[in-house]
Amino acid sequence: MRDHADRTPRLLPWTTPEGNPCFLLPSDGTGYVSRLADRLEAEQLGSAAVLIEDAEQILAARSWTPGELHLLTVELKNSLVTTHRVAESRGARLPAPAYEPDDDADDDPEDAPDGGRYRP
Repeated sequence: MRDHADRTPRLLPWTTPEGNPCFLLPSDGTGYVSRLADRLEAEQLGSAAVLIEDAEQILAARSWTPGELHLLTVELKNSLVTTHRVAESRGARLPAPAYEPDDDADDDPEDAPDGGRYRP
């Protein structure tokens, strides 16, 4: 049997009926549940990309109703929750960096080459 003590369980992209997180013990990533989770994560990220495009169109039109803005906000929040879950799951499975991070590093986004601006 494989020793999983040194690996973090995978956070799955769904919860229990009570809203608790679901985890999968680490393996080689080719099992049924791993493939199902990969497929669902891809669908969630694809849905988020479509929602971003929809939001851009709605906001660019500048003729929205309060109901449309409310619905857009709810959908964006739900999408953010699912994409955050995907990021947490994938980040937890990344290998530790081979270097020690510099605690004195200046992480000011204004110093970035693009001035810290978001560019889709």
